[in-house]
Amino acid sequence: MRPRRDHSVSSSTSSSSSYKPFSISRDNKQSSSSQQKAVRRVSYYKLAVLVFMAGQSRKWMILVATIWIQAFTGTNFDFSSYSSVLKSVLGISQVQLNYLATASDLGKVFGWSSGLALMYFPLWVVLFIAAFMGFVGYGLQWLVIRQIIVLPYFVMFLLCLLAGCSICWFNTVCFVLCIRNFPANQPLAISLTVSFNGVSAALYNLAADAIDSSSTTIYLILNAVIPLITSVAALIPILRQPSLDPLPPDGVRRDSVNFLFMNILAVLTGIYLLLFGSSSFDTATARVFLAGAIFLLIFPLCIPGIVYARDWFRRAVHSNIRIGGSGFILVDVDDLELHKELLTREPSINGNGSLSHLLVYNGASAQSLSFRNKSMECTGCCGTIVGKDQLAMLGEEHSARLLVRRLDFWLYYIAYFCGGTIGLVYSNNLGQIAQSLGQSSNTTTLVTLYSSFSFFGRLLSAVPDYIRAKFYFARTGWLTIALLPTPVAFILLAASSGTMALHAGTALIGLSSGFIFAAAVSITSELFGPNSVGVNHNILITNIPLGSLVYGFLAAIVYDANVSTGLSILASDTIVCMGRNCYFLTFVWWACISVLGLASSVLLFFRTRHAYDHFEHNRSTQLY
Repeated sequence: MRPRRDHSVSSSTSSSSSYKPFSISRDNKQSSSSQQKAVRRVSYYKLAVLVFMAGQSRKWMILVATIWIQAFTGTNFDFSSYSSVLKSVLGISQVQLNYLATASDLGKVFGWSSGLALMYFPLWVVLFIAAFMGFVGYGLQWLVIRQIIVLPYFVMFLLCLLAGCSICWFNTVCFVLCIRNFPANQPLAISLTVSFNGVSAALYNLAADAIDSSSTTIYLILNAVIPLITSVAALIPILRQPSLDPLPPDGVRRDSVNFLFMNILAVLTGIYLLLFGSSSFDTATARVFLAGAIFLLIFPLCIPGIVYARDWFRRAVHSNIRIGGSGFILVDVDDLELHKELLTREPSINGNGSLSHLLVYNGASAQSLSFRNKSMECTGCCGTIVGKDQLAMLGEEHSARLLVRRLDFWLYYIAYFCGGTIGLVYSNNLGQIAQSLGQSSNTTTLVTLYSSFSFFGRLLSAVPDYIRAKFYFARTGWLTIALLPTPVAFILLAASSGTMALHAGTALIGLSSGFIFAAAVSITSELFGPNSVGVNHNILITNIPLGSLVYGFLAAIVYDANVSTGLSILASDTIVCMGRNCYFLTFVWWACISVLGLASSVLLFFRTRHAYDHFEHNRSTQLY
């Protein structure tokens, strides 16, 4: 019995010892197999990251292309640079010259035609239609001002209309590109690109000096040719648009960092052009400064590449360390599902992007808000205006018929009409204002000063989106603050005709109007619905040609009336008014009108601040 027992123990021992090597070998194979799977997963992950980054880098190329388009298509800013020569060649009065400026702004009334064209043609075709409209409109005006051909006044009016319409088409192309490629950061993308429209005057001034600094008619041929060349340069990025998936939260944050760097570079570009684009230089010096400006416009292509390269390097090194250490799978299934859930909610929770879900979220809260607003109504005329038919929430879609019935829209319309539009009309009259004050040689400097500060104002319109986490204020409140410099500037211009007052007033008006132009798209989207913003914004900007006609006509009547009472000179069959009185009464009227716009914006702020507070509360609740 004993030996048998020993035999069985020994056999079980031998059996156990014989199976041990096999089990270790199997464990090693399983471990090796799991490591290989992890390596393959990480390889696929790296490949996916590379593909994702390639698509993301292409969208930034598109953004830079829209910056180029905006920078070289603000051709309406340099109207004052050649308006005096145009008036002299055509032998027209100040009122007739004002009608030509109005025709350029009247092109915005036909801005809807660009949206209609996009329904039937690709984006790049619409871009080139805009370029050829500008080429024909400005090109024929150049032939007239050079006295190569002669055209009747009515045809010149139509050419100005065509050239103004081309600007609106360019803007539509840029808006569509920003909305398609940056759905989570639409306000940042639009404010950045639109801001570069303000540096057009400085760029064209440098280009004119680089070619022929003695000719003012060269601006027209540059207006005709440069936008066409820019469209060709922007064609390749536009044709290679990526199919973009919704961004994960870290992608949105990365984009915000890119926008921050690009805004810093934009400020440097604006300062550079303000310093070197507002003065006249000899041909060689102007070419050097123009080359520097073009370099600053091309350099933004490098910023996203640097950020993505750094991010890829960090991911690659991090993943290699993790694999060598433990074979840990980088993408956890639960995290992936959570990311998917966040992505499905992303369009709803990104500030001023697609607002539809969040803005009408929680009907009970909206009703309680409406009740709260009604309960806060106070007695008196002001209380009635503030409390009557208030917006209960942001983002509610408004059809055109409903839009024109809302008091909020008309308050907004008056604020824009008496603020940003009056600043645009001032810029159209800068040539005659400088001439009447004996500062014709400073016309280019004043035009560049206005456009440069308009550029800074447009950049400032993005500040509310950057600081909203630390300091939140209704966007209509920012609109009120932006309108403050305009009446101050006109009071300053009416009080003094000195060079410093003229420069300071021009800078303040440019800063104010620039902010309003850039912020208007976001305000229209928030107040009257993101899906209706195309139609509603085009209804809003009908105030621009209307204001151009009314304010310009007022200025022209005052100007022509002072020709007989004040000092005047005769230049090529055209009477030119000289002296402070030529625009003194105009500045007084414009100051009073801008105060009306300021008051309208204050009422709009009080009527909408509760809706903005409600929106921000819901946004913060869903995010955190």
